[in-house]
Amino acid sequence: MNFDKLISGFFIILAMTLNFGFFLGDIDRIELHSKYELFAAIVVNLIATILKIGDKSQVGSVLLATSLVADIQLIMAATIWTAVYYTAGSIDINNTAMIVSLSGGALLANIVSVILYMGDTLKSKR
Repeated sequence: MNFDKLISGFFIILAMTLNFGFFLGDIDRIELHSKYELFAAIVVNLIATILKIGDKSQVGSVLLATSLVADIQLIMAATIWTAVYYTAGSIDINNTAMIVSLSGGALLANIVSVILYMGDTLKSKR
């Protein structure tokens, strides 16, 4: 068993599932989307990104790119949430939709990352 691949795969899949947990729910109801789950998704995505930095293969480069996309979108969602909440005191429907949509884009990048990871794992020799 390759311990590095195990840890990397764990964080890649955990990043996707945390992001999915945040994304799930009505797009216009902020109370269905936990700020703590968004924070956890950001932290785990950043850890997954750091773990992907050392891979020098072509698949590793694409995995890193998908992870960077997810990081940027989740950080943008958290920035919008923070900025709107502290300036207006509450988050309206339009801003909620923007936050959840950014999370959805990050979720898509996480799904691509998991698919690539699975393909690379199946392709590798024992």
